[in-house]
Amino acid sequence: MRVLIAGGGIGGPATALSLHAAGVEAAVVESAREIRPLGVGINLLPHAVRELVELGLGDELAAIGVATAENVYCDRFGTRIFTEPRGLAQGYRWPQYSVHRGELQRLLLAAVRERLGADAVRTGARVVGFDDSGQRESVRVRILDRATGTVEETAARALIGADGLHSAVRAALHPQDGPPLWSGIRMWRGTTPAEPFLTGRSMVIVRDGDAELVAYPIGGGRVNWVCQVRMSEPGPLTGDAAWNRPGRLADVLPYFEDWRLGWLDVPGLLTGCAEILEYPMADREPLPWWGSGRVTLLGDAAHPMYPVGANGASQAVVDARVLARELARADDVPTALARYETERREATAAVVRANRAMNRDGARTPEELARVTDTYRDTTGGDVRTLNARASLSAGEPSDSRR
Repeated sequence: MRVLIAGGGIGGPATALSLHAAGVEAAVVESAREIRPLGVGINLLPHAVRELVELGLGDELAAIGVATAENVYCDRFGTRIFTEPRGLAQGYRWPQYSVHRGELQRLLLAAVRERLGADAVRTGARVVGFDDSGQRESVRVRILDRATGTVEETAARALIGADGLHSAVRAALHPQDGPPLWSGIRMWRGTTPAEPFLTGRSMVIVRDGDAELVAYPIGGGRVNWVCQVRMSEPGPLTGDAAWNRPGRLADVLPYFEDWRLGWLDVPGLLTGCAEILEYPMADREPLPWWGSGRVTLLGDAAHPMYPVGANGASQAVVDARVLARELARADDVPTALARYETERREATAAVVRANRAMNRDGARTPEELARVTDTYRDTTGGDVRTLNARASLSAGEPSDSRR
């Protein structure tokens, strides 16, 4: 009997691959009828890259990603304030990669199909409910077939909710959860055909008042960019704050049209983008518990966080590896899921809180920025020496028990 994973984003396929490597059968159900390489750039930090390398995906990652070498903080005139080495240049044994999210998703899903079989990923199927009562060795999961509108029920060893910010599994476990929380910041994102800048593997963070730009190359002659503007005080993500639609150049360009970095044409970056995405920067309060019995959460479903620390996808990958290790070595599924939650819930809650603090921080001097980045790295488990010395999260030999 398989472990059923709801969600085919980054965390879902990473979980399937981790479970397979640990000797545990798994399958992914994804609501989208067709998985296309959509989205924009994201970063995989060394602690996530390590896990994907140990899953045998190192060469594939190197082929689609740019190994980021530095973060450069500067003002809107291009004056450098602070530079921090990243990845290998910082002393990690593994790179930090800037990649196109859709291409990373496609890579992971292709690996799932190759290793677990073509039927290991089912699209156009959404988990809409489950029953974990009275079944000693399985959870009953209800799946909606979007093409036919029919709902079927299937048995699974465990149900893993990796279905994102608006997780149906989370909603069933925590019906009083309420809406996501808006930071008050509006985000516009896109990728533009452009040459890399500075070292060719540099990420730039530019701040001016309530506006901020983050830009970095993601390979293929493209630069990913994120424009952030504070629009209001933080609050629940409801009403006008909640809309999510294709962005308009006319809405974002006025905030950045007079920015002149010299080595990067910011207005040109925005005007040269074929498709702009717009949405609010949001997260949720950390949960007091994730799941129970044979059901739990993973990735954004468990701990959605602001993207300021480039940690969302990375934490999901680490979740996946810890979950697989515990399922492989525990005597029973509920015990394994409880151990997984014990290890990951407080650790990821610390990242959520650290991202909020980073978002509020007004650091501007080199000394302040160095302090903030060092504190963030220590808080979120990214210390160089600790990661380099840590034992592998690999499950090793699976448990004899398969209950």
